[in-house]
Amino acid sequence: MANPDLEKARVRLYEKADRKPAIMATGTALMVLAGFIAFLNLINSINLGFRGDQRPIERFLFWLIIAILGFIGPYGFFLAKKQREIKQIERRLPDFLRDVAEAGRFGMTLADAIVVSGGGRYGKLTPEIKKMAAQITWGVPATEALHLFATRVKTPMIERVVAIIVKSSDAGGDVADVLTMVSHDTKENQLTEDERRIAMSTYIAVIYISFMVFLVTIWILNVTFLPKMLEASGALEGGAGAALAGASPLANNLPEVVFNVKIAFFIAVIVHALGDGVLAGVLDTGKIANGLRHSFIMLVIAMFAFLVI
Repeated sequence: MANPDLEKARVRLYEKADRKPAIMATGTALMVLAGFIAFLNLINSINLGFRGDQRPIERFLFWLIIAILGFIGPYGFFLAKKQREIKQIERRLPDFLRDVAEAGRFGMTLADAIVVSGGGRYGKLTPEIKKMAAQITWGVPATEALHLFATRVKTPMIERVVAIIVKSSDAGGDVADVLTMVSHDTKENQLTEDERRIAMSTYIAVIYISFMVFLVTIWILNVTFLPKMLEASGALEGGAGAALAGASPLANNLPEVVFNVKIAFFIAVIVHALGDGVLAGVLDTGKIANGLRHSFIMLVIAMFAFLVI
């Protein structure tokens, strides 16, 4: 008789390690490091700027963006990669269910049908099927192997499919008919989801376009309106305008006011990028975390745009 502890250890070999804590720890470390450098630049203890003429507040804001990018970048792209892999797994799930149903109609049990399907080719789903087949071969019940599969992938669609199959198997019904029905239903849900994503992609494109229009508007103000304000201030300093300039605190300190306006623009773009990215993620998948990748891209665009501006 096999040793239960040995069998459990073998099953654990096929469990995928969760890299999320390591990714989060890496992002947090990058954020803390860049945030500390930003603080040192703010108090003018160090001078690590991206241009030679940057003031402390400018250096602080640029390093603040680096800190935000360090936090949201690793987790955002890790989550996007994981979601893409899950979608590829779900894409082939109806084919796997159909093949298991066909094997069941030839008199195979659910466990035997899964083991036989382990030799098929289902793209990204193939490794998961091989894991289930290996677990069943080692003595793990088919329903438990399906539960482990749902735990690894952990999506509402797969959890629902596994729950239906397990309930049908426990009830002793015709699992083949249930699998066929679930396969058709899963395929229909995927087609509906594809239609929704195509429709939402238009709105995501609008978000990116509106962000770029905002950047272009700031650039136009910077190269036309703000320089004219400085020219007007210079004209007031001489001749008949000197008395008017002395009576106006704004005219006396106009270069500082223009600089503060530019800083306000910069902060607005940072908030704009974070908010638009989160909104794009909600429109894409319905989850805020999926928008971190879009926020990362917009913040990178904003940082380089302001280096040029």
